[in-house]
Amino acid sequence: MAESFDYVIVGAGSAGCVLAGRLSEGGEASVCLLEAGPPDGAWTIRMPAAVSINIKGTRYNWRFASEPEALLGGRRIVHPRGRVLGGSSSLNGMIFVRGHAYDYDRWAREGAVGWSYADVLPYFRRLESYAQGANRYRGGEGPVYVQRSQVSNPLHEAFLTAGQQAGYPLSEDLNGYQQFGVGLYDKNIRAGKRVSAADAYLASAGRGQRLTVITGALADRVRIENGRACAIEIIREGRRRVIRAEREVILSAGAFGSPTILMRSGVGNPDSLRRLGIEPLCALPGVGRNLQDHLELHIQYACREPITLYGDLQPLSRAMIAARWFLTRTGKGATNHYDTGAFLLTEPGAIHPDVQFHFVPIVYNNAVERRVDSHGYRVHAGPLRSAARGEIALRSADPTAPPVIRPNYLSAERDRFEMRRVVELSREILSAPAFARYRGPEISPGAAARSAADIDAFIYGTADTGYHPASTCAMGVGPAAVVDSLGRVHGLAGLRVVDASIMPSIVSGNLHAPVMMMAEKLADAIAGRPPLTVDPAPVYEARAANATAARPI
Repeated sequence: MAESFDYVIVGAGSAGCVLAGRLSEGGEASVCLLEAGPPDGAWTIRMPAAVSINIKGTRYNWRFASEPEALLGGRRIVHPRGRVLGGSSSLNGMIFVRGHAYDYDRWAREGAVGWSYADVLPYFRRLESYAQGANRYRGGEGPVYVQRSQVSNPLHEAFLTAGQQAGYPLSEDLNGYQQFGVGLYDKNIRAGKRVSAADAYLASAGRGQRLTVITGALADRVRIENGRACAIEIIREGRRRVIRAEREVILSAGAFGSPTILMRSGVGNPDSLRRLGIEPLCALPGVGRNLQDHLELHIQYACREPITLYGDLQPLSRAMIAARWFLTRTGKGATNHYDTGAFLLTEPGAIHPDVQFHFVPIVYNNAVERRVDSHGYRVHAGPLRSAARGEIALRSADPTAPPVIRPNYLSAERDRFEMRRVVELSREILSAPAFARYRGPEISPGAAARSAADIDAFIYGTADTGYHPASTCAMGVGPAAVVDSLGRVHGLAGLRVVDASIMPSIVSGNLHAPVMMMAEKLADAIAGRPPLTVDPAPVYEARAANATAARPI
């Protein structure tokens, strides 16, 4: 195997797989894709209903943990991240959400030139093959299969009806013209199986072309010579190897991995690097800073009818569901059960939603162990654009040492306000008439929790990550920026970062789809292809669309 390639990509996740497929297509360039984890052939990855197995496990999961969070009772928050071909797209909940159009217009204002909604919409269309068909907002011929949920439980119908009874509109397409309201989620599932970024881009776009995929390759640092990245040092099977890049090294190791590789390579805050014995080669104090994430709460009710997923978790039911899935790829094993959700406003005057809701017909009676022992249903929900800012740091120069993660959750008053509103809005919907026949006692926070102090205690004691870290190598200009609008690391040649870490600010929704879009767009820039033609498609504005959005419950 040649140890030199045109492009070396570190990380085979949502971004790395897209880049590998696009840069190798046509056979004009040789590409090496490096992944620290193993291949992705396990049934626990393929079966949609098995999603929690790998999120709780360690075989395909970095399973990082934060430092104790001061405003979360000193709890260490576990951060599952994919350590497998496909990265976190092989572990995630398979919910396909683009974020809101105004997120990308905000990026352009924040210094990310060429990233407005009109710029990125064509790339969302290009990556997607939408089962409901192409239109101005949706693509029909892309490598990523996307289907709209089909309601798999009567409680999902109740949620959609309850949301409308509470005064919120039904959105025909949460990824199209109107995000605001309640609606059916899109998901990355095809023929009963997960569609990861590896499935979409490596199994089709990269087949038979100049693409080499190496798993079990832990990236240590980028070699930088005379101001240019020329190679990546990896550790594989106990041996250190050097993989050279004739054109570029591209880091796609995620919001935790990419900044730590940069820091071990001498790129970051010089004082911090020196304290760890690392020679500073490029002073970029923004590396590892600006960490943002989505924080969530679980508002849960007991269910009076035995129709929830609790019954499906009994040994005989589980065996029958698994057998059907293995034989036919159908049944309850063939869905993620995240069929419905909502994007709402916490107060009037907002022009687009600032909180997101996922409805699921199951409850956790022990949130830490994720134990299920009764019938119930819940929403897990939280703010979309946190005002808190955290950081990622190195624990040591050892590439096997986990990073220091300090999200600083709830350190901004705006976040605390929005979390309180999440509880109020959840109760509003789950108390609507559509749930009357199903609604049992409130499990969490509990019917007795009504005072501000009670709600705050619930928030601080139970809030958890939504698994969406971003913005630790922010794109833009100025002293805090790490990369430019084309993903090129400031002050160095031949080195880019392409993943969620370069988002100037977090988007309003799950991150998998936006990261694939970013990689599609930057693949064109890397290959020297002109960008797709912009499309200023109209967008629904939620300003004052619903007065109940700020009514105290």
